[in-house]
Order: sequence, then structure tokens, then C-alpha cells
Amino acid sequence: MIYEDLMNKLNQHVSRNKNLQETTKEIFKDYNCDHIYTHSFNVAKLAKELAEINNLDIEAAFTAGLLHDISGIIPNNKRISIAEDMNIPILVEERKFPLIIHQKISEVIANKIFNVNNKQVLSAIGCHTTLKVKSSKFDNILFVADKIEWDQAGSPPYLEKILESIDISIYHGSYAYINFLMNQKDQLKVVHPWLLEAYGDLTYKIGKDTNENNLKTLM
Repeated sequence: MIYEDLMNKLNQHVSRNKNLQETTKEIFKDYNCDHIYTHSFNVAKLAKELAEINNLDIEAAFTAGLLHDISGIIPNNKRISIAEDMNIPILVEERKFPLIIHQKISEVIANKIFNVNNKQVLSAIGCHTTLKVKSSKFDNILFVADKIEWDQAGSPPYLEKILESIDISIYHGSYAYINFLMNQKDQLKVVHPWLLEAYGDLTYKIGKDTNENNLKTLM
């Protein structure tokens, strides 16, 4: 019932307004989540800038940014039951710390309510908190934008390192953030397996790219 009510209410918002930015703003306001809209809009703008730098679809990046936290309107204590109603595979870590599953719920809402069919947009939304193994450049753009434009007061403690790293590549930016987390993983509520897999994947990729660049320098 909670799931059906949620989807019906979101559908009503979408049917009233054809502009995605205005629709998301209206939805977050209706659920007293204006702060999430502010965060989402800032992420969308930065994702668009990063997409342009990386020669990717800027409008797709903006869309991904606007919708990545759309499930933030759902209280933590309702997220697992709604994920079950959506037939989303739920990991043990997500049951322990339901905040993390919002990335998967947002992906479903983007697809079913906002009719987003762009696979790269859906993929990026679905892993924007944890990233994942074999992540695309587009995935990493949303991931990094979300971490730079974080939703808390002040500047994030890892900001300087990420900004330095994205001058090398967007993958280096993602690695900088995850490496920051891994250096204090004992303080994390849970360590999501996707995060660990992404860390290993990026460690290999960055090492491989560095070695190849060193070889080119020697040739």
C-alpha cells in the first residue's frame, strides 16, 4: 500500500509538469525535502560540467543529477519494504543500513515514473553512492559530482584530494574518495560490497593507466 501510494503520488506530479527540474523541485517541496532538491540541483550542474569536460552527454548528466536522490523522500524505515515491493535485490549490508539502498530505489523511480530509458543514466543513478565494478565514465561523473556537492554543512574533508585527482581523470577522482573511506572503514556503518569491488577495480585501472603512461614516456 505504501509503495502504491508513493508511485501514484509521484505520477500525479509528473503528469502536472513536463519540466523535469520543476517537477523534482515540486516533489521535494511536497515532502519537505527542499534540502535534497538543493543538493540534487547542485550535483546536476556539476555533473553537466564534468560531462562536458569528458565529452559525454551533458543533458543526460543533468538528468541523472536531478534524479539521483529522488528516493530521498522515502523515510529510512520504509526503504527496505518499498525496495521489496519493487523487486529490488537487497544485500545484507543494505538491510543493516537502509540509507544505502536509496540509489537502487532512485533508479527504479527514474525509470518507472520519469520514463528515463537511457541506460547510462539509470546505471549512474543506481550506483551513485557506492559505485560498482566496471563502472563507466558516466557512472564516475555522477559519483564524483555527488561527493563534491555533498549534502552536509561545510566542505567535505576529502574535497581537496578529489579536486586534485580529477585533473588527472574522473576515475582518479572516484578512487580518491573511496581510498579516503577505506582509510577509515572501521568508522563506517557498513562496507558495501559494491564499494569494495569498485575500489579494487579502480586500483587496477589507475595502476594500469599509470604504467602505460610511463611506458609511453620512455618510448
